[in-house]
Amino acid sequence: MNTFSPQQMLSFDLETTSPNPFEARIVTSALVRISGREVSSQEMLADPGVEIPEGAQQVHGISTEYAREHGRPHDEVLDETIAAIEKGWADGLTLIVFNAPYDLTVLGQLRPGFAVTGPVFDPFVIDKAKDPYRKGKRTLSDLCALYDVKLDNAHEATSDALAAARIAWKQARQWPDLVQKPLDELMEYQAVSYYKSQQSFKRYLEGKGSDSGQVNVSWPMQS
Repeated sequence: MNTFSPQQMLSFDLETTSPNPFEARIVTSALVRISGREVSSQEMLADPGVEIPEGAQQVHGISTEYAREHGRPHDEVLDETIAAIEKGWADGLTLIVFNAPYDLTVLGQLRPGFAVTGPVFDPFVIDKAKDPYRKGKRTLSDLCALYDVKLDNAHEATSDALAAARIAWKQARQWPDLVQKPLDELMEYQAVSYYKSQQSFKRYLEGKGSDSGQVNVSWPMQS
């Protein structure tokens, strides 16, 4: 029976040009591979081929000029990212993605043939599923503080990916059932939990008379 192993993970994070995954392009892509005690990381800087908006620059600190001068061709970085993820799944690793419906949707809209064909563990979704009534924000920085995880440099892709992996490791220790579920059941658990949470958020917005049409309910990729 295949179950989630915190000793066999590939953690993934993107920094992009937009908070909208259907229009975002990659600026940096980071993959942290954890196999037992062996940890290796890869970070790629891309020239997104478009202007990086000021708001995005303020988040990750990478300017259009810097990306154009030092970045690799965008589609080359995209293809290598997808290839690394698919190899991780082939090698039996679980993909760790904090707020997966953003990052994986970015890949899907940039490369329509991309599909989730292996297990995904989303520390954001797990935290909300296990502690749904806790007040306060659930950003990566907030969860690092909650789980006592070191975050070296927020919004630097490799640091974010490593922090997400550390949170996943802590969550697996805190809730042993996560490593006891078959991987297909763990995937279903996260998808159902996310759907219920987002439906609740939609009802909240509708109760306030706010537009809820853009609230995504699909995990691990937006439809």
